[in-house]
Amino acid sequence: MNRFLYLVYSELIRLIRLPAYLIPTLVFPVMFFSIFGLPNAKNELGGVNAATYILISFSAYSLISTSLFAFGVSIAAERGLGWQKLMRVTPLNPMLYFASKIVNALLQGIFIIILLGLFASFVGHLNYDVLLFVKTVGKLLLGVSAFVALGLWIGYVGGPNSAAGIANLIFLPMSFASGLFMPLQFMPEFLRNIAPYTPAYHFAQIGWMSIGAKSDTTELVHWIWLLSYGALFFLLALVAFRRDEGKNFG
Repeated sequence: MNRFLYLVYSELIRLIRLPAYLIPTLVFPVMFFSIFGLPNAKNELGGVNAATYILISFSAYSLISTSLFAFGVSIAAERGLGWQKLMRVTPLNPMLYFASKIVNALLQGIFIIILLGLFASFVGHLNYDVLLFVKTVGKLLLGVSAFVALGLWIGYVGGPNSAAGIANLIFLPMSFASGLFMPLQFMPEFLRNIAPYTPAYHFAQIGWMSIGAKSDTTELVHWIWLLSYGALFFLLALVAFRRDEGKNFG
């Protein structure tokens, strides 16, 4: 446990020393919420307050982002530096290495969501049920495991220079197509038809339905879709991991 906690601590220190990564990661969700959420504070989306709806959208966005970049891209960068090979000659269990990165990514996501909630309350003067918001974030933290698996696949299928590009190529179109940046009702019909087949759509729907928003199906159906994607991403990540292990260690 001491080794694990020290790994988590080391990851946090590493990120604090990278302001070029940390500052945009913290600022962008708040900036997007101030642009899209606060001007709609008096409107409704899906039968609930639009600003609260968009607050959940960018909470989901933050968790997906940290899963792909703070976890997946970080693994690819350390593979390129040979850090994983060095770790293998130590007594440290490799699972602790992965677990520390997952915890670190989730901690970043939670911190960004707290920042979003505080910004919405004190700057945007948005009134929302804090307990309901915490419950919703708890569900999102469970569902984000699917994107952690996707991040792991990116970390092993991409190189140190290409992983960030692969992550962006997946993350940005998926976020737009799922309605995280703009509600689907305002988007072109072809995107509305694509959305139900993206994992981020079902992830966001779980969050939106938790605050009372309407959906075309039940929350259980969204969970089934998300868990199915998670299983697929995990299998892809396992194949990529074993291929990398075979190449490096035989």
